Amino acid sequence: MTATEQLLKTLELIKQERQADLEQYRQKVLLRPLTQRVKEGATWYPIKLVRDYIGTGERIILELQRIHPSDQPHSFQSGKLVSLFCNASGKPEKEHTQAVINYVKDDIITITLNSDEVPDWIEDGQLGLDIMFDEMTYKEMEYSLNKVIKAEGDRVAEFREIFLGEGEIQTSTATPTSNHHQVSRNFLNESQLHALNKIVSARDVAFIHGPPGTGKTTTLVQAIVVTHKLEGQVLVCTPSNAAIDLLVDKLSEQGLNVIRIGHPARVTEQTLSKTLDARIATHHSFSELRTLRKKMEQVRAAAFKFKRNFGHQEKNQRRQLKEEARALKSDADMLEFYIINDLLQSADVICSTLVGSSHPVLRGRRFKTVFIDEAAQSLEPACWIPLLKCQRAILAGDHFQLPPTIKSPEAAKGGLARTLFEKGISKHPDLASMLQVQYRMHEAIMKFSSHYFYKDELVAHESVRSELLRPNQPPIEFIDTAGCGYTEQQDPETLSRFNLDEANLLIQQVEKLVDEVGVEAWLEQGITMGIIAPYRAHVTHLQKQAEASDILEPIYKLISINTVDAFQGQERDVIAISFVRSNEKAEVGFLGDIRRTNVAMTRARKKLIMIGDSATLGSHPFYVELLEYVQANGFYKSAFEVG
Repeated sequence: MTATEQLLKTLELIKQERQADLEQYRQKVLLRPLTQRVKEGATWYPIKLVRDYIGTGERIILELQRIHPSDQPHSFQSGKLVSLFCNASGKPEKEHTQAVINYVKDDIITITLNSDEVPDWIEDGQLGLDIMFDEMTYKEMEYSLNKVIKAEGDRVAEFREIFLGEGEIQTSTATPTSNHHQVSRNFLNESQLHALNKIVSARDVAFIHGPPGTGKTTTLVQAIVVTHKLEGQVLVCTPSNAAIDLLVDKLSEQGLNVIRIGHPARVTEQTLSKTLDARIATHHSFSELRTLRKKMEQVRAAAFKFKRNFGHQEKNQRRQLKEEARALKSDADMLEFYIINDLLQSADVICSTLVGSSHPVLRGRRFKTVFIDEAAQSLEPACWIPLLKCQRAILAGDHFQLPPTIKSPEAAKGGLARTLFEKGISKHPDLASMLQVQYRMHEAIMKFSSHYFYKDELVAHESVRSELLRPNQPPIEFIDTAGCGYTEQQDPETLSRFNLDEANLLIQQVEKLVDEVGVEAWLEQGITMGIIAPYRAHVTHLQKQAEASDILEPIYKLISINTVDAFQGQERDVIAISFVRSNEKAEVGFLGDIRRTNVAMTRARKKLIMIGDSATLGSHPFYVELLEYVQANGFYKSAFEVG
C-alpha cells in the first residue's frame, strides 16, 4: 500500500473507533435511565453544591458532593468532559451546562465550568453530573489525517513518505558542542549520550527506544535542553495530561521557560502556574486587561437594566451602551491577543497533549522540532496533529510496553493499534537508539524481559543489580496453581473475569511476605507494593480481601491494587501479579497481549511474585518461556508447596 492508501485506511479505522466509542457512550449514558446510570458509575446523582469560586484564568470552579456516599467504581476522572444538570424543573435534565473535571476524591468532585457564569438553576437542588462524549478529539484527528493525505510538495508530504512511504532519510553532520556534551555527561550514560547524538544529528526523524527503567525521561529532557540551545523554541507533546505534566515539571527544573497549553482543569496542581491561563494572570499588562473587562461588564449590565416598557430615549441609550460594551470587548480581545503572543514568543518550550497542540493560540505557529513522548502509546492520527507544525520529529517510547487504548476491537485488529512510532522504528531501525542501562530492578527480574523483548541488550546498573527486599530472599517467585482446581469465573454483567481461590492465595502470600519483613521494618523503610491483575473484576476482589486483612491494615497506604494500565511508568519495591486465567480449554484471552505482562513484571524493583495456572498459561509461547525461565533459576513453586 502507498502512504496515502495507508492513511485513507487509518482514517476509516479512526471513524470506526469513534463510532464504537460513541456507541459505548450511548449504551452507558444516553440509553440508560438515571437510576441505572448512577448504579453503573456514569452519573453522580443527587449531588449538592459545596462552594463556587474563581480559579486560574478567571474561570468558575464548583466543588460538588454526593448526597449519598458511595464507594462503587465510577467513570469520573481528571480532565474528562461532564454535563452538570438539574432535575428540579420537573422536566428531567432540561437544564444543563458543560464542565471539565479538575479532580475527584471520595464523594467530592471539583469541576471548571466552560461558561462565564454560575447557572441560576444551581440553587434549585436535584443536581447531577453525567460523563460526556469527547467529540472534539476525533474531529481534530480526522482533520489532521485529511491534511496529511492532501499534502503536496511540502514538509508534511515529506513526513508522510518518510514514515509510511518510500521517503529518503537525510542526516546532518551537526553534533552537540563540547559545552553541551559536558552538561549532558553529568546526567547521561553512554547509551543515553548516543541517543542524544542521534537526535542532534537527525535532519528528519529520530527515535528514542526506552525499555523499562532505562531513564527515557531523563534522556528526553536533556535532548530538549540541548535542542533549545541549538534551535530556540521547542514543541513537546504526549498523548496524556499526566505524561505532559511530568515533562513540564522536569523541564522547569532545568531552568527552561515552559508554557503548558491546555485547560487548567486538566493540569496537576504543581503544573498550574505554568499554564497559559496562569501566565496571562501574571503578565505586566493583565491589570489593564482586567480593568477593561470589568468596565465592559458594568456597561453591559447597564445596557440590560431596562427590562420592558421603555421608550425611544431608553432605546437609544441601550444601543449606545451596547456599542460601548462591544468596543470595550474589542479592546480587551486585542490586549489579550498581545499578552498571549508576548508569552508564547518568549517561551523556551511549549508543552501540550497531542490533541492540545491544535489549540487556537498555536494556530499558524511553526516549530523546528517536536518531541513526542509516550509515542508508542499514541494513536497515529493524534501524532499527525503536532507533526503538521514542525520540520523535524523526535519520537520516544517503547513498543513492547502498553499500546494505545482502543475501544473498537475491529479497528485495533485492522491496524489502529500499530502506532507511528512502531511503523517508523521498523522502517528506519538505523534512526533508533535503544537505552540499555536500567536503574530500576534486580538483574533477575530484568533478565527475562531483556531476553524476550530486547535482544538481551539490557544491563542492570550496579546500584540495583543485586538489591533484594531481604538478604537471601529470592527476587522472583512463581507459584503454579495447576491441578488445584482454581477455576476462573466470569461476571455476568461486566463479562470481566475473576478467580476467587487465586485471589485468596495471592493475599496469603503477600501477608506472609509482610510477616517475614516485619510491619515495623516495612513502615520504617517505606516499602511500596503493587498488586496487579489483568481484569477489573479480579482487582475488585483483591481490594476487598486486602482491606479485610489485619496483617495488611497497618501498611495499606503503601499498597496499590489495580490493572496494568494504572501502573504504566510507575515502579514499586514489590509487585505481585495474579494471572487469573484457569480453564479447561487453556484460553489465555486478554493475557495474549504480552506487552501488558511485560509492563506488569517490570514495575518490580526488588521482589516479583507471580501466581498462575501453568496448564492454561502454557498454551501461549511467551508463558512457556517464562515458566522455563523461573524453573531454570529456582524461582518456581507449586501452590501445593506453599498452601
